[in-house]
Amino acid sequence: MAEIFDSLATTLVDTFKEATFVLPELIVLIAALIAPLVFYLTKNGKIVAAVSFALIAVSALVTMLLMHTVTYGVAASMFEFDAFSSLMMLLFMAVAFLTIMVSPCHVETTKHAGEYYALICAIVAGMMFAASAANLLAIFISVEVVSISSYALVALKKNDPRASEAAVKYLIIGAFSTALTLFGMSMIFGVTGTLDIAEISAIVPTMAANWAFIVGCIGMIAGYGFKIAAVPFHSWAPDVYEGASTPVSGFLATASKKMGFAVLFKIFFALFIIGSTGVFTLEFQYVFAIIAAITMTVGNVVAISQSNIKRMLAYSSVAQAGYIMIALAVMSQYATTGALFHMFTHVVMKGGAFIIVAALITAGLGEKIEDYKGLAKRAPLVAAAMMLFLFSLAGIPPLAGFTSKFVLFSGAIFVNGAVSMQWMWLALIAVLNSAISLYYYARVVKAMYIEKPACEDKVSVPKPFMVAILLCVIGVIVLGVYPEYLIDLCSKAATALWLL
Repeated sequence: MAEIFDSLATTLVDTFKEATFVLPELIVLIAALIAPLVFYLTKNGKIVAAVSFALIAVSALVTMLLMHTVTYGVAASMFEFDAFSSLMMLLFMAVAFLTIMVSPCHVETTKHAGEYYALICAIVAGMMFAASAANLLAIFISVEVVSISSYALVALKKNDPRASEAAVKYLIIGAFSTALTLFGMSMIFGVTGTLDIAEISAIVPTMAANWAFIVGCIGMIAGYGFKIAAVPFHSWAPDVYEGASTPVSGFLATASKKMGFAVLFKIFFALFIIGSTGVFTLEFQYVFAIIAAITMTVGNVVAISQSNIKRMLAYSSVAQAGYIMIALAVMSQYATTGALFHMFTHVVMKGGAFIIVAALITAGLGEKIEDYKGLAKRAPLVAAAMMLFLFSLAGIPPLAGFTSKFVLFSGAIFVNGAVSMQWMWLALIAVLNSAISLYYYARVVKAMYIEKPACEDKVSVPKPFMVAILLCVIGVIVLGVYPEYLIDLCSKAATALWLL
């Protein structure tokens, strides 16, 4: 089997030359371009979904072939293929698989199927380009492809005023994010004279306390802080997740933020770790640590008061972003491994929860937590899956959330192979916040299993939803009890970041 993979990968490289290393992105981009045409010709949203699903599957296969054979590749001196970029590509495509799988069953996504699947694929392609970009300009353009497509995707739910309001808020806040990011990059370019991340990394150690460089870094932290919904840049997330159609909310919560972290890792690890002598490193580590502590605390505390389950999950996502930011504060390979692993477990945990919410909305239930009363009697399998996802998000063993949080939080304690007191306080805050999160997750479980339903009728969930839920359940269990393979991939990806 290994010989077959090697042969196929070699054939790809020989055929497409340098373009091989952006071939996965190009395949998904082709899916985005042909989706409207397929819908125009067939008038059938399920066919468009099938074509999009198939092309993303081909892209995933190409990515895995290249991962098996190619250690490093570069295209046009702007995009790199390595263990980190390839792993992030697979994460984005995994989210797209789940989203496309359930979208044909969701009424809100069938009226404009051509545009809907084109936007999904465009967003995934932009995320993939962002993860592999080795140049600040390439990163900026890739992220903007994702952002502009996301605004349109949220607004596609045309008959709902909440969606229109959410899209406008998303657009306005996104414009501020773009402006801050571009300002920060322009300051970095003005100081270093280059947009290439590796070249900037080599110049950083030669600089003293350059105010323009510091302002540029702050601008990029603020700009991409919006993308990951870190406090105080998080205000858009609850409104957007509530207003958008539920598959879109789950897609943005599980994929869009991961792209933001991928970009932050590539830029700031290169600026402060790769090839540098630690100029400004400690100061910015504390900036990230403070933002992480505030983000996880605000997300969990505000989630307690939410009565709408989509808003509760949105604030939960804010808290999860705070946990992942621990890696930016600690800036170690072990902490980064934990962050990457937590990104994957978050996909199956939070993605599964949003899929259940979408399934229940399709079945006629509301979005309030009180609408989930007695769900264990009306849809026992769905209720059990929801309980599993919520407890995993809270970090209950032996589920995936516990394992990934254990690795991530221990990254703040074990630095460079030894126990360090420097970030112990950050790990303690993260553990306390996990305990807080259990309260509002338990509220939903209490409603499903203890409180009496207003109606005793059974809830019927379409089969595609059940398949997607089952896949997420398997992921939550398997990654909890057998995480070694994925942790090994995440470790290789973290190492690749240090070799940029």
